[in-house]
Amino acid sequence: METSKLVIIPTYNEKENIEKMVRKVFSMKGGFHILVVDDGSPDKCPQICDDWAKKDDRIKVVHKPNGGLSDARNAGLDIATGAYIGFVDSDDWIEPETYETLLNLAEKYNADLV
Repeated sequence: METSKLVIIPTYNEKENIEKMVRKVFSMKGGFHILVVDDGSPDKCPQICDDWAKKDDRIKVVHKPNGGLSDARNAGLDIATGAYIGFVDSDDWIEPETYETLLNLAEKYNADLV
């Protein structure tokens, strides 16, 4: 997935939280794209993610058999390209300026990792 600023969101059985996290990332400054990795969720999470992808071309969804959180993140990394890649779990909490702050620090210090 080619984009300069991408947030990978692995999700499993988080139908209550995935929409909140997608909205939160999209509300941030910086024009971030989202790659949701559905890790074989048995709930409505896969459909919720697909519905979001149909509504907004900044979101892509990958469905894979359940392999755990690390496996889901790695599946996202396998297809992600671009200058900046971040991670957030679907049940995490992040502040509205989280990725903007990290992006500014990365650019200011020419950092490979923030």
